[in-house]
Amino acid sequence: MYPDFYQLFKDLFGIDIHYLSLLKTFGFLVAMAFIAGGYIIYKELKRKEDAGLVGFTIDEITVGKPSSITDFITSALLGFLIGYKLIGMFLEWKISSPDPLSYLFSAKGNLIAGITFLVLSLFYKWYSEKGNTAETMTTKKVKTYPHTRVGDIAMIAALGGFTGAKIFNAMETWDDFIKDPIASLISSSGLTFYGGLIVATFALWYFSRKIKLDFRHLCDAAAPALILAYGIGRLGCQVSGDGDWGIYNSAYISDSSAKVVKTAQPFEKSVMQFHEHIYRHFNAHETIPHAAFEAPSFLPTWFVAYNYPHNVNNIGIPLPNYVGDYGSVLPIPVYPTPVYEFIMCSIIFLILWKMRLKILTPLGIFSVYLIFNGMERFLIEQIRVNYKYDWGFIQPTQAEIIAVCIMLCGVLLFVSKDKIDALVNRSNSEEIPSV
Repeated sequence: MYPDFYQLFKDLFGIDIHYLSLLKTFGFLVAMAFIAGGYIIYKELKRKEDAGLVGFTIDEITVGKPSSITDFITSALLGFLIGYKLIGMFLEWKISSPDPLSYLFSAKGNLIAGITFLVLSLFYKWYSEKGNTAETMTTKKVKTYPHTRVGDIAMIAALGGFTGAKIFNAMETWDDFIKDPIASLISSSGLTFYGGLIVATFALWYFSRKIKLDFRHLCDAAAPALILAYGIGRLGCQVSGDGDWGIYNSAYISDSSAKVVKTAQPFEKSVMQFHEHIYRHFNAHETIPHAAFEAPSFLPTWFVAYNYPHNVNNIGIPLPNYVGDYGSVLPIPVYPTPVYEFIMCSIIFLILWKMRLKILTPLGIFSVYLIFNGMERFLIEQIRVNYKYDWGFIQPTQAEIIAVCIMLCGVLLFVSKDKIDALVNRSNSEEIPSV
């Protein structure tokens, strides 16, 4: 595992650059997921615009307007924060590298760097606009197409997604959340995708109304992007080893050198052998989920049993003869579910990308996405460890409940998409005044 780029470059290239410890692999791949998703949405909105399915708005922009006192204050604050926090992170990398996000939300920083960037920001603001006066100010009208707003769409999706992911993760891991709510909320780990999807959807619905974009077309444009971004994000879980893995594969065990090897001993004996680690995550009286499965000859062992050495959360037992950060390994290997999800999401993306040119009714592609997404998550939950609700006759996880609801919504949308389109077209035609 490579929780940060320092570990990655040191292991692969023998390069020892400590500042690279600030760049976490999970955060990097999440950023790549947003970039990939944003590019797909850009391409799809542009295609819809060229096909005449999506229009534009007329906006007024002002050029040459002199900056106000508020503009200078805002520029100064941003400059100070960049110097105080971002430069402070590099100057104090030993403190900030274990958890950069917590450092950003703390009071820590570098005051000298903050003041320096504050002065530089004010100077740049003054220099770049010193020729602007009331006489040079002009206002003009421009056409604004939805594909030019992808940056705003990505930002709203990121903020709404992160907020929703944290809220739903707190609900899913309530016992851990109430022990330290603040640390749980600002931690870079612990994200529930469905929470992010739900909150981001409502945020984007509100934004689409403001920019007069048919939300149905935005949903269809975002469908392939969402599943692709989710798959790339799951790669981040795998590379960093953030704890988002499956149940134990009791056909294997980690030996004294941390290598995954086959075992014939009963799972109960393996549990007792590593009881100090196991019972930190499970109660002594509960059934510990596991399934024995040996990798067939055409698959590598890690594909079905991986022990996540150097995982970012330091879960497991100490790695033998290792000194440094991230020195833990799972004593009993687990199913690497992030790998499975990446594969499934890649296949679903290709299917949606092919179908988008054939299903033309608005919400058609999005409804198919919901069905596939719910199926994928419901299936993967069968070999993941999550809190289960006790409903007597069944014990579903939060993700299973939401997955079933999302599949049902997808089916309902798919069979109703033509009626919805007819209603929307009728409503739009009634709003156009007759001549």
